[in-house]
Amino acid sequence: MDSKRSILVVEDEPLIAMMLEDFLESLGHEVVATCDTLEAALGHAEAGGFDVAIVDVQLKDGKRAWPLADRLADRGMPFILATGGHLDPPPARHAAAPVLAKPYTIDAIEPALAQALALRT
Repeated sequence: MDSKRSILVVEDEPLIAMMLEDFLESLGHEVVATCDTLEAALGHAEAGGFDVAIVDVQLKDGKRAWPLADRLADRGMPFILATGGHLDPPPARHAAAPVLAKPYTIDAIEPALAQALALRT
């Protein structure tokens, strides 16, 4: 990917979030916000101001991020589903969303971003 993207990170594990932020910044992207709760992420989705979101599927207190994925899809905002595995498949509506597996690797980020942006409606 040859252009800088603004990215919303939704991740409830602080160390994982920091590592992902470092990876994104080293790739030349800007992290506009990092959210660790579904509620905060929904607020950022409503406000916009980012090109793509990376969304941890399993958040604090056992909450799933599907309401956020729905909101992003409704607004035509691309997103990547992040998971550590051991999760049921996403709802059919989000089956085409790119998946970024944990532990994150820097080499997996750009292809996932490109795939998400290609799906933009």
